[in-house]
Amino acid sequence: MYRIVQDFLDDWKYETDATLKIFQSLTDPSLGQKVTEEGRSLGYLAWHIVLTLGEMGGRAGLRVTCPPEDAPPPSKATEITATYESAAKSVADEVRSKWTDSSLLDEIEMYGEKWKRGFALSSLLAHQIHHRAQMTVLMRQAGLKVPGVYGPSREEWSQFGMPPQK
Repeated sequence: MYRIVQDFLDDWKYETDATLKIFQSLTDPSLGQKVTEEGRSLGYLAWHIVLTLGEMGGRAGLRVTCPPEDAPPPSKATEITATYESAAKSVADEVRSKWTDSSLLDEIEMYGEKWKRGFALSSLLAHQIHHRAQMTVLMRQAGLKVPGVYGPSREEWSQFGMPPQK
């Protein structure tokens, strides 16, 4: 749970950049990639990350610039990426301008429960990380190169003069 706004903003910047790296690696044909016929597609997961910024942010009292949560996913990876970038910037701008360190301890109604604002921010970040990880599996299945986020990906080890780790 966040107790200092700047700590969230620092983490948000890193994680937003990481999500953009993943989104920028997507191709239009890859958006339909699924693990199973009944599963969520790569495009669905990416769009779900985007829409949750507005949905969850809105529930927390932020006015996030984002399509409505029932907006259909675009067929273009670049449109998903651009929409994410704008919405993620909007989250940071809203938190920076509306919330203070002390207000992060305020309780708000979230999904039928009482959450502290700082917990809502932690949950928003964790939600994005969770689905981003799911996306990397689908990206590999679609034959896309997965960029490293918390260290080099399999394809990036050679840039460090090292063989891929097993």
